Amino acid sequence: MVAFPNCKINLGLHITQKRADGYHNIETVFYPIALNDILEIIPTNNSNNIEYNSSGIPISGNSVDNLCIKAYHLLKKDFPKIPSIQMHLHKNIPMGAGLGGGSADGSFALKMMNQQFQLNLSDAQLIQYALLLGSDCPFFILNTACIGKGRGELLTPIELDLSSYKIQIINPGIHINTGWAFSQINPTQPILSIEQIIQQPIEAWKGKLTNDFEPPVCKHYPEIALLINQLYKANAVYAALSGSGSTVFALFKKSDPIQISVPDHYYTKLVD
Repeated sequence: MVAFPNCKINLGLHITQKRADGYHNIETVFYPIALNDILEIIPTNNSNNIEYNSSGIPISGNSVDNLCIKAYHLLKKDFPKIPSIQMHLHKNIPMGAGLGGGSADGSFALKMMNQQFQLNLSDAQLIQYALLLGSDCPFFILNTACIGKGRGELLTPIELDLSSYKIQIINPGIHINTGWAFSQINPTQPILSIEQIIQQPIEAWKGKLTNDFEPPVCKHYPEIALLINQLYKANAVYAALSGSGSTVFALFKKSDPIQISVPDHYYTKLVD
C-alpha cells in the first residue's frame, strides 16, 4: 500500500494556557497543503517486526524516534496479529519547519495499517493513537481544515476554501527549537478568537490573524521577519509563520504574479 502524507500550515496560532502536564493548550486553524511525502507499507514474513528505510531529504536522529516506526509498535502492541512489514518513506517535506511533515508520516502510517490490516478503528480511536505520537498528529487523521484546540487533538472541521489563492511556501533552513519557542510565550486568552477571525474575509486577516510564536521568532531570527515583509511587498493577501517556524507562507491571488528574491539555499514551493 502506498500513500502520500501531506503537510499543513497554521492559520493563526494562540498559546492560551500552560497545562499541569507540561503541555500547552492552543487555538489554531490547521489547513492541509499539497506538498507530500511518499509512504509505502508491505507485509512480509520476516522475523523482524519492521524493516524501515528512507530516501529523499536525509532524516536526522535516531530511528527509534521515527514516528512511522512508533506508529507500527503502538498498533502492534494492541493488535498482535499485525504481520511484520517493510516500510519505505520518501521524504520531500522539509523537517523541523512548522509544516508537520513528520507528524503526517506517523498519522498516515496509522491510517494505512488500520485499512490494510482491517483493524476497524474509528477516526476517534485513531486520533487517540495519533496523540501518543505528537500534538500535531491528530489533525492528519481528519486531514481537512479544522479549528484545533487542547494540545491540537480537539478538532472541529470548518468550511474554508483557499482554492482561489496560490500559496507560496518558503523555508530559510533555520532550525527553531520548539521548547525554546514555547519558553518565549506568556500564554493569554486573545480578545478575538481565531474561530471568529477566520470567518472574516481573507483580506481582513492581516494584523488580526496572528501567530504567538511570530514576534519572538522574528526578533531572534530577523531574516524571517524580512521574509514576511518581502511577501507583503510582493502583494501577498496574507503572510505568516507556520507553527513555531521556520517556514513562512503567503496567500496570493491566482491572477497576481509573485516576484520575490530569496537566497539559493532557501526551500521554496508554490502550491496552486
